[in-house]
Amino acid sequence: MHQVLLSTHALAAVVSLGLFIARGILMFRGSAALENKVLRVASQVADTVLLLTAVVLMVMIAQYPFVDGWLTVKLLGLIAYIVLGVIALRRGRTRQIRMAAFIGGIAVFGYLYLYSITREPLLIVGLG
Repeated sequence: MHQVLLSTHALAAVVSLGLFIARGILMFRGSAALENKVLRVASQVADTVLLLTAVVLMVMIAQYPFVDGWLTVKLLGLIAYIVLGVIALRRGRTRQIRMAAFIGGIAVFGYLYLYSITREPLLIVGLG
């Protein structure tokens, strides 16, 4: 069961990132497709599955944010990804702000991915 949840979580993360990038490209091109309800709902479903599987996995392994450092980093990173996504796709006042938030969201996602593999906050492995 744990492996199924972990695989579902990883798949939801990939789908979430893919939809974020697709929506960002549509937004920068000024495409009306950005307002497509199916695209928006798919993104919300992927993010919900990502969050739900994270919570279930957290309970299964009995490790929690603000108790276990690695989960605290993941939670704060998730919040940063969400905030940057909202700025990039909806709330950014200028194109430059939206672009910075878009790139920042992708960078945070990449950091979270690498952190989930290494569990090293500075992503420095084997240097000690």
